[in-house]
Amino acid sequence: MKPFALALIISILLAMGLAAPAGAQVDQCSPPGVDSASALPTNLAAAASGPASDKYTTSTVAPLDSIDVNSLGLSQPGTLTVGTLSDAPPSICIDSTGQFTGFDNELLRAIADRLGLRVNFVGTEFSGLLAQVASRRFDVGSSSITTTDARRRTVGFTNGYDFGYFSLVVPKGSPITGFDKLADGQRIGVVQGTVQEAYVIDTLKLQPVKFPDYNTVYASLKTGQIDAWVSPSQQAQGTVQPGDPAEIIENTFSLDNFIAWAVAPDNRPLIDALNSGLDAIIADGTWARLYSDWVPRALPPGWKPGSKAAPQPQLPDFDAIAARNQESDAPATPVEPKSTLAQLRAAFLDWDLYKQAIPDLLTTGLPNTLILTVAASIIGLILGMALAVAGISKSRWLRWPARIYTDIFRGLPEVVIILLIGLGVGPVVGHLTGNSPYPLGIAALGLMAAAYIGEIFRSGIQSVDPGQLEASRALGFSYSTSMRLVVVPQGVRRVLPALMNQFISLLKASSLVYFLGLIANQRELFQVGRDLNAQTGNLSPLVAAGLFYLALTIPLTHLVNFIDARLRRGRRPDEEDPLVLSTSQEMN
Repeated sequence: MKPFALALIISILLAMGLAAPAGAQVDQCSPPGVDSASALPTNLAAAASGPASDKYTTSTVAPLDSIDVNSLGLSQPGTLTVGTLSDAPPSICIDSTGQFTGFDNELLRAIADRLGLRVNFVGTEFSGLLAQVASRRFDVGSSSITTTDARRRTVGFTNGYDFGYFSLVVPKGSPITGFDKLADGQRIGVVQGTVQEAYVIDTLKLQPVKFPDYNTVYASLKTGQIDAWVSPSQQAQGTVQPGDPAEIIENTFSLDNFIAWAVAPDNRPLIDALNSGLDAIIADGTWARLYSDWVPRALPPGWKPGSKAAPQPQLPDFDAIAARNQESDAPATPVEPKSTLAQLRAAFLDWDLYKQAIPDLLTTGLPNTLILTVAASIIGLILGMALAVAGISKSRWLRWPARIYTDIFRGLPEVVIILLIGLGVGPVVGHLTGNSPYPLGIAALGLMAAAYIGEIFRSGIQSVDPGQLEASRALGFSYSTSMRLVVVPQGVRRVLPALMNQFISLLKASSLVYFLGLIANQRELFQVGRDLNAQTGNLSPLVAAGLFYLALTIPLTHLVNFIDARLRRGRRPDEEDPLVLSTSQEMN
């Protein structure tokens, strides 16, 4: 390893060791309890007049004992396969034990228990969740999904189990004091694909800055990269912590509809069963208990969960609890603003979180990353060599398909290819793969890598002097033998650094398999770090994951550079030729 690279890693590790602990981290993926209750917001936007007219909630539900679980069209009989997220506490997240939990998922567990079903939670990205539910990759989508008419064209929805506030979060001292102060030229953050994005675009007529997840947008707000964040109230309440340089300044009702679980549109029996289960846990007090534990806040006037026939849940007086907490709070003492360096150290170099992340990164993330990368690399090398040979063939029936394949797989974004294969091929071969995303993820990564590796091999082979091929043919070798024994080995040797760069790129691209849905023990390095980041709101776990990537890629880079230099340079002048040495020993 070169001295500079070694010094870089040592400096990072020293910074980790010298970083002062950032203090006790708040586990955002644990129920805050009823004592953290918040009252009905008094800072509702003036234009909000309440939820839109409810035309989708059912009048009644079927009795729970009349539900036939064998007719629910589940992908695995007796098991409810649920697509969910891991980075939006307190609604949906992975806790410190590696279990999917949160208010939405705990409600679903309670309903499945009433129906006599097991639950298998699978993590995915929100951008692909509804399509995966529609294609029955998942039986249910659980992700605090606000129902809209546009989304109902893709999936069906249950009755509502929660309502939708939007919160406006801004840096402290911001001149933005409400939704009506948002204007062109401001950087307004939203999570892509959410109804908050639609609200900013369609209602406020503004163009937001789109982010992939809640923690990224909030980190950008705290560091001043954006001016405001339009967020679901649950995420805002769970993410903004005391002492953060941000505050919730205004709320508004969702202008669309309630929050519900998504189901394939043609699976009406499952929708009816979930509606029956929801009314059952409302009636026996389970909904109220989980609501009070996870998201204790006053209900908006006129709203209640479940069907129109469901009883009104009996909840504590959240307004009174919030008022009592406010009275008992000691006067806040002024806090000295942290320096930029102190903020960076707290956000990126929390040693306690490094120690917490490393075991999961070693036992879960690293093996899965290596499995995905190595398996996809083997596919890419084999198929890439075939593409390279076909690409230089004199037969157009070989050249043209190779060129078309290469153009398509190099031209499409990696995420698109993974989703196309996962959602297109997945349902067809689901009975062979057991609905595991690994075979499809490996296939998608391997097919992508083959397009690049094929071009690398082709350039290496064509760089070999044509005289090499002519000389071998003159010695009596056939064309295929000459290519296999003379030309191809020289071409491969010349492109070793480029092949290693492609391997490194594939190593990092392995994190995209998460779009296909992974259970907790299938997560790779990036996702393990991201989940702990979501749980704590701190970026140190992602830095820890990044160090694992460095530990993999830097030695490999310098190893291949050493091998390449050695092959180009040959033996050192002081080294004996093994053939000459052997001959001289025999003569003696």
